[in-house]
Amino acid sequence: MLDIHGRHAAWSRPGFNRRDFLRVGALSMSGLTLAQWLNLSAQGQVNKAAKAKSVIQFFMLGGPTHLDTWDPKPEAGNDYCGPLKSPIPTNVPGIRISELLPLSAKQADKYSIIRSYNHQDFGHETGAYTVATGALPAGEMVYPSMGAVTSLKKGYDAGYQGGLPPYITLTTPLPWFSDTGFLDTKYQTFCTYGDPNDKGFRVQGLAMAGGLNEKRIEDRRTLLQSVDTLAKELDKEPAFQQVDNFHQKAYGMVLGDAKKAFDVSQEKDEVREKYGRNIFGQSCLLARRLVEQGVPFITINWGPWDTHTDNFGAMKSVLPVFDKGFSSLMEELAQRGLLESTIVLWYGEFGRTPRIDWNPPWNGGRHHYPLCYSAVVGGGGFRGGTVVGSSDAKGELPKDRPVYPWDLVASIYTLLGISPTEKLPHPQGCVAYVTQQSKGDRPTGGLLKEIM
Repeated sequence: MLDIHGRHAAWSRPGFNRRDFLRVGALSMSGLTLAQWLNLSAQGQVNKAAKAKSVIQFFMLGGPTHLDTWDPKPEAGNDYCGPLKSPIPTNVPGIRISELLPLSAKQADKYSIIRSYNHQDFGHETGAYTVATGALPAGEMVYPSMGAVTSLKKGYDAGYQGGLPPYITLTTPLPWFSDTGFLDTKYQTFCTYGDPNDKGFRVQGLAMAGGLNEKRIEDRRTLLQSVDTLAKELDKEPAFQQVDNFHQKAYGMVLGDAKKAFDVSQEKDEVREKYGRNIFGQSCLLARRLVEQGVPFITINWGPWDTHTDNFGAMKSVLPVFDKGFSSLMEELAQRGLLESTIVLWYGEFGRTPRIDWNPPWNGGRHHYPLCYSAVVGGGGFRGGTVVGSSDAKGELPKDRPVYPWDLVASIYTLLGISPTEKLPHPQGCVAYVTQQSKGDRPTGGLLKEIM
């Protein structure tokens, strides 16, 4: 709904009178209305040396199996490869991937595969925290996710002027993956919710309730402007000008071009079909549209990967859906000249056990396994067509060039123009860096310089 509703505490300051402020939709980010959420500082300068302007982060909730996707091991035997015994060549000589990823194989020159990615967290929550932050879960220090740090460093505080939030999640948030940690909640992600494949898809907070249309909303805006003009004459408060600017941005999201960015129905039918008419495919298409609008950080959460039972039945269903959406996104980003400035990152909180559990009740399942799995990264300064590291003959441990979450996170920050060793603001004044610093209690392989 769209209404004028009395609020006080969030806007109180010396010299302000108590007034009614605009609420747009049902959107709330930790209690903030859309207009309030847009009321962020716009000071500072963007790092001109950054190669990447945006990140599209694919988080595959549940933990994708590496042997059935990016690191096939048919030579390991049936207990490891199961029925997927025929990996296919890609458009990069020497690189093979799963037979269920034929479209992604044609785009391999645009991304690099990390086959030695690893950490020690077997739990969904702790594993997700580790890969999202590049920090180990320990003590009371809860680090912010990459999206939250990017929102701080590349969002409104850094002069971001986009008409859309700087950090957007498609479609449902995961609190232990996209959390702001010790940072202010104003750096939280904006979540669309819903299914962009639905005919009536509307972003939560931007949809108009029953009985409202654009003309009625314009009439309300005119009324509010009239009231505000009188109030400003009475109060002589310059800060009202700034508040009104955030209201205008909020209206722009409801009525203007910003709202149109979320409307995938504006795409041609053949484009939508190419991505796949499902929640994942249309989220990939929507991510491309958001990059075109200059959004710094976009996360796509998709969670059919927890394959404790019947792993191969799930893969035969899931991988073709993934293949269409991912490959179409990589192809279109390159065609539109966006891949050079857009990092595309794909991973899960861990992988799945290389050895298949054929026993009931698992019946060919794979279980949690963070000790060696695959991640994929490309664009935004990362070279494509490369394999970083390798796993052993059965995919159980890194064979060479182990890569840890903090290595990948620091590499992404570097290409965004964010120094990994820069200090972050902490409400209690604690010393905290953009990436958790090595203190000799964990190994570190450093930046992924071979593909940067």
